[in-house]
Amino acid sequence: MLMLKAEIGRHIPHSGRMCLLDELLEWDPERIVCAAHSHHAPDNPLRRDGRLRAVCGIEYAAQAMALHGSLAAAAKPGMRTGYLASVRDLVCRVAFLDEAPGRLRICAQRLAAQEAGALYAFQIWAEDQELLRGRAAVVRNG
Repeated sequence: MLMLKAEIGRHIPHSGRMCLLDELLEWDPERIVCAAHSHHAPDNPLRRDGRLRAVCGIEYAAQAMALHGSLAAAAKPGMRTGYLASVRDLVCRVAFLDEAPGRLRICAQRLAAQEAGALYAFQIWAEDQELLRGRAAVVRNG
């Protein structure tokens, strides 16, 4: 494990309960793998009516991409922060994340990068089951 929740919170714009990632497991300039247990937390801020819908996995993936961008920016000064602009080809294989056993494994791979932004593919797994996947565009500020 490379980083825990407290340090992750210093790299992304989310803090407290809204920082959904618990661990950074691995990363390199092209990909990142994080883990989370927060999908089981009754006070998860994304829960509605006591449930955590699978589509909320997009926020887990977005936080992993934000962490990747922050780590890449530290290695490459002058890189700007960004925001999630679009999600495409989203496939949810389950209805609810809170039913997933154990921890979530959030994987994001940068497919393309330009000065204006980046394109990522992402997957979320629990044990050997893929829960959701998709692609996301991140647009850099300024």
